[in-house]
Amino acid sequence: MGSKAYFAEVANQWDTMSQGFFSDAARQKAYSLAAVEEGKLAADIGTGTGYLAEGLIHNGLRVIAVDCSEAMLNQMKQKFADINTIDYRQGEAEKLPIDNDTVDYAMANMYLHHVEDPFIAIKEMVRILKPEGKLVLTDLDQHNFEFLRKEHHDRWMGFMREDVKQWLLKAGLKNVSIDCVGGNCCASSKLGCDNASISIFIAYGEKQPIERC
Repeated sequence: MGSKAYFAEVANQWDTMSQGFFSDAARQKAYSLAAVEEGKLAADIGTGTGYLAEGLIHNGLRVIAVDCSEAMLNQMKQKFADINTIDYRQGEAEKLPIDNDTVDYAMANMYLHHVEDPFIAIKEMVRILKPEGKLVLTDLDQHNFEFLRKEHHDRWMGFMREDVKQWLLKAGLKNVSIDCVGGNCCASSKLGCDNASISIFIAYGEKQPIERC
């Protein structure tokens, strides 16, 4: 089973499952770091059932919610059926279904460790940002819990923070920073053989402005 099939299988349980994985701290720190403003447009990449999108719409932003899993998007549409400020789009990390220079914020929570090429995924998020737009990523620090690769179909066993920082710089972002969210991601093996508690990082950068002659 690949990650897309896995997320299709667990979509109707995802809200309950993810509450056990990570707390509200990650999204609150993301909103604060980006200094999100009412009326602006944000992209929630790898949205799942709308963990980041939920707070964005409550803060008065419009949201483009992107996920590779149609099942996840369908769950999200049911969850936010009375909200008309979310634009749902199915798409892949390597080719996001959003035009260049479109959004004020691009955000992704626990997304990078599921993509095939993290740097390409980051470049795509930078592409869709307006000049001076802000990118915020939250994800796992490097770890050695093999059951997450097998049971959750993670492609990557977390990341070294310096690697993430260099990817953001290489993608053309400025004012890059990386720090702790202040909470851990926790999960238990279905086989009962292991329990994971992994620190979560938050990475930030701003898109360079267009140089004018």
